[in-house]
Amino acid sequence: MTEQQLEKLKYPIGQFECPQNVTEQDIKNWIAILEHFPNRLENLVKNLTDDQLDTVYRPDGWTIRQVVHHVSDSHHHSYTRFKWALTEDKPLIKAYFEDRWAELVDSKSAPIDMSINHIKAIHFKLVYLLRTLSQDDLNKSFVHPETKSEILLSYNIGNYAWHSNHHYAHIENLMKQNHWI
Repeated sequence: MTEQQLEKLKYPIGQFECPQNVTEQDIKNWIAILEHFPNRLENLVKNLTDDQLDTVYRPDGWTIRQVVHHVSDSHHHSYTRFKWALTEDKPLIKAYFEDRWAELVDSKSAPIDMSINHIKAIHFKLVYLLRTLSQDDLNKSFVHPETKSEILLSYNIGNYAWHSNHHYAHIENLMKQNHWI
């Protein structure tokens, strides 16, 4: 497999590119993606067998099961980061080792329903919160410990809309490749 093919498997929709000037329409579009993602994901994976769930989407990648559990973990962290940024002045967030989390027993073997239900709940809370944000709120930020950069909440909304579509594409592309859909 060439590097270009591997890159396409890693980033099937490309990397997130945030517009320089995030508009109100961008925010609305991203929130709509976050609102509909849980049901889209559930509908995509609901009929997969355990063998299919335990199939990697790329060489040295995660299984579909691990991806679903990762999304649950990641979006839970994101929700917490929004709350910190809204209640503290540029808080330094805690990063986590997503690769290590994906290797834990719950990520590797637990039923995906628990994470699907969690994603539904966390997105319901997140979307409700995001729809209430003012322009001042959207300009609040948190600091990522690895890069020391400030992440604006407006950017983070787009990033997590992208993250949802990114992992959806991992699963959907594998399912198409294997003629499961």
